[in-house]
Amino acid sequence: MMATKPIASVAAGPAGRAVLPALLAKPYPAVMGILNVTPDSFSDGGQFIAPEQALAQARKLVADGADIIDIGAESTRPYGSQPVTADDELARLKPVLAGVVALGVPVSIDSMKSEVVAWALDQGAAIANDVWGLQRDAGMAAAVAARGVPVIIMHNRDRADPAIDIMQDIAAFFTRSLEIAAKAGICSDRILLDPGIGFGKTPPQSMTALARLAELSAFGLPVLVGASRKRFISTIVASEPQQRIGGSIAAHLIAVQNGARIIRAHDVAETVQALRVASAIKGQQ
Repeated sequence: MMATKPIASVAAGPAGRAVLPALLAKPYPAVMGILNVTPDSFSDGGQFIAPEQALAQARKLVADGADIIDIGAESTRPYGSQPVTADDELARLKPVLAGVVALGVPVSIDSMKSEVVAWALDQGAAIANDVWGLQRDAGMAAAVAARGVPVIIMHNRDRADPAIDIMQDIAAFFTRSLEIAAKAGICSDRILLDPGIGFGKTPPQSMTALARLAELSAFGLPVLVGASRKRFISTIVASEPQQRIGGSIAAHLIAVQNGARIIRAHDVAETVQALRVASAIKGQQ
């Protein structure tokens, strides 16, 4: 795997300059709490679609120790999700986003549509989270670059192919995404990479991505991992999404061991506890 060329720097506001360094400076991995304002997300679809329920869950995530709240208004589950328009996403976000931003932790907008991302960033969201790594919406890179905020570039595929070396595919995808970012003027110190556990991968490939996560260090960029409640856990121990906390924590501890700096999770309190205890024990070595 070859490291990419440095990405040219652009001017950015204070939020763009400060958010990511502050998260990465923590003595233990930062935790991103998931807030789905959707009817069909794989684990908690419909639970937080009402604004009052969404805001209550956001407050709980913060109380449980979330360093970031990742809010999404369209399910990106690989199977069974229904595509929605930008207007649909905005209608779900508008009653909620300001209240979430007001809680005082950085907010990430999880959307593959540049129109939605641009609106959310202009309303106070501090991070863009694109599950198609700047490659699906031609306007995404420009929207992020213009606002100088961090962006999460996630690996994805339209369908899983069990015959490929998934790490080679991830590396090629990230190389292309970083070329797009460079052309748009997104500076490298505002980019995180996400291997996309469960997206366009077979369960064994998701496990391979976790086991070989350290290979992504060749890019010289921080890595975020979200294995929370993912389907591959059920292929090891049969379980429904809400029954996969143990498997999620195990996967996330392996991810941190292999270089992950930020963990995206549904079960924030349990994840924070596990990561901090593991960090404390490691500190005694």
